[in-house]
Formats: sequence, structure tokens, C-alpha cells
Amino acid sequence: MVRENLESEGWTRRFTIEAARADEYVELHESLGDQVRVEALTPDLAPREECRACLVAACDEYVVIYTRPRAST
Repeated sequence: MVRENLESEGWTRRFTIEAARADEYVELHESLGDQVRVEALTPDLAPREECRACLVAACDEYVVIYTRPRAST
């Protein structure tokens, strides 16, 4: 499952947002020093089982934003 793999790599799920607005939040989190990852919304990314049916209908309109701190160099 994508969600568990990302979390095991240190990514934190922040929120689900309309795909058209994702760039705003990517820019914001990058300006705060975080790495940002945008994942297509799929039913397996649903926070709860009862959310999956609705996500199937809206998957192409939303994305999930994940962040993690940048590695220190």
C-alpha cells in the first residue's frame, strides 16, 4: 500500500486538496524548508474505510500532499 510505504520513508500525510490548488501548498511547504510529495488520490489513500466509495468518484480531481523535513547537509 502506498500510504504505509511513504510513512515508513518518513513522509507525513498533510491533507487532501483539489489538484488545481496543489501548487500553492507545494510552494508554501517548500518555503518552510520541507520536501513535498504530491500523490494522486486513490482509494487506498482514504483515511478511513467508509471514505473509499466517495474517493472512487472523485479520484481524478484531488491529490494528497505529503511532507518531510529536508535532510541536513
